[in-house]
Amino acid sequence: MKTRSEGRAVMLGNYITENKATVRAAAGHFGISKSTVHKDVSERLQLEDPELYARVKDILEINKQERHIRGGLATKRKYEAIAGSGKGRFYR
Repeated sequence: MKTRSEGRAVMLGNYITENKATVRAAAGHFGISKSTVHKDVSERLQLEDPELYARVKDILEINKQERHIRGGLATKRKYEAIAGSGKGRFYR
């Protein structure tokens, strides 16, 4: 998504609020970097649409609080896959 930053922050904000998406998910969906998404929704969006900015900020705060849980679940799935494949030294 190679567009000017004008309006992109609002599009990103709408996507995040509608899908309760993470910065990573929004970046992947729009084909831009996580840094760009973060800058757009944390700085530019505040100037363009303060109400949307407040909603996005709430969602990103929830995502931040939950990320350690998602990371732990990903690790669990990883080691379950290793155990299931028989390739793990300690998981036979």
